[in-house]
Amino acid sequence: MRWCVSIGAVLVAGALAGGDVASIAAPNPGHRLTDKDAAPSVDIELILAVDVSYSMDMDELAVQREGYAQAIVSKEFLQALKTGPNGKISVTYFEWAASYDQKIIIPWRVIDGPETADAVADEIMKTPIRRASRTSISGAINFAMPLFDQNPYRGLRRVIDISGDGPNNNGSPVTIARDTAVEKGITINGLPIMVKEPSYSTMDIENLDFYYEDCVIGGPGSFVVPIKDRDKFKEAIRSKLVLEVAGRTPGRRIVPVAEKQSRIPCLIGEQMWQERQERWGR
Repeated sequence: MRWCVSIGAVLVAGALAGGDVASIAAPNPGHRLTDKDAAPSVDIELILAVDVSYSMDMDELAVQREGYAQAIVSKEFLQALKTGPNGKISVTYFEWAASYDQKIIIPWRVIDGPETADAVADEIMKTPIRRASRTSISGAINFAMPLFDQNPYRGLRRVIDISGDGPNNNGSPVTIARDTAVEKGITINGLPIMVKEPSYSTMDIENLDFYYEDCVIGGPGSFVVPIKDRDKFKEAIRSKLVLEVAGRTPGRRIVPVAEKQSRIPCLIGEQMWQERQERWGR
């Protein structure tokens, strides 16, 4: 089941109190038994996969980076840590663009309180901001999946958190990568960034949140938190991480997901790229 929630519907207090959310903290039934099952336990193995394609302007990249750093040290996030049976999570943070362009900024780190949260936030902010060409959500998912096997900690849940401001236009179709991840017991959540008017020159589309709902996210309790207001950027990141760490999903289904046909073609990004190449004669 997939969910979508507006920023106003994500109430941190409700997430922690359970008033507006449904818990999904049980172990994922798709989790395979491996040598990792003897490893120390955490409540969630969380991969933060962050878009740095050229369609993101420098201000957006800076706000995005600050949003993740501030969310990790926020009071709400640290409170959410305490709701799990282990009281700690493991997290890794990487930036992505084209299908073979991914850069790990933060290798696997354990966050179990203010001190470790501060250390991870500092690492995020110290790394120079970069931009790169193309947008491959599928490449990000394919890069993320093996990272779980490299994590020395075993999580009750495994989640890939994808943020981005456009559809997949490079690499394999995003639905193939998504379905592969879901088959492995991984949940993919989405943070579609929609703070600018769609522009053909930057390969943007309208209703990017619909695209993320129908083509990108998947797995138990998967959900989307769209960012439609630049001023709400950091709030959205914080709210989404709180929900993920607390093992929660929005309590009501805002937008029904098309079961047979997506509302936005899942190959729309590839089609736009091909049309642009043909127009430019390249």
